[in-house]
Amino acid sequence: MPSNPLTNAEFSVKFFDRVLNPREIRRRLGMNQEQFWTQIGVTQSGGSRYESGREMPRPVKELLRLVHVEQIDLSQVKRIDFEIISYLKDAHPDLYRNLRRAARARAGGQDASNFADLALPAESEDLAPATGSPSIPATDARHD
Repeated sequence: MPSNPLTNAEFSVKFFDRVLNPREIRRRLGMNQEQFWTQIGVTQSGGSRYESGREMPRPVKELLRLVHVEQIDLSQVKRIDFEIISYLKDAHPDLYRNLRRAARARAGGQDASNFADLALPAESEDLAPATGSPSIPATDARHD
């Protein structure tokens, strides 16, 4: 029977599903249930049920990961940010990887300090240096 290897994204999701312990994450952040759960739109009582073992819907898991593990301020994220990232990945992958590397170095691993044992595996970093800084064409006149 041929093996069906998981993609990086599938592995990350499956790995995250296994290690996600909302009570442990909340405690490491030093938050009470009300503070922790309302940041992702869940009531304290609903969060208590999740901490007691009730299955969390995938959107709640993703919000928990983004807000509390990755420490992303969702109020600062705009759609255009994702469009720019997608453009860079497709049109200039070397530039994207170098920018990603620089951002990680600048952050100094801060995102993993509280959750080192819960961290998702990093993507492969076998990167070649970029050969220049291509400009990004202006396809949208909006300014966010």
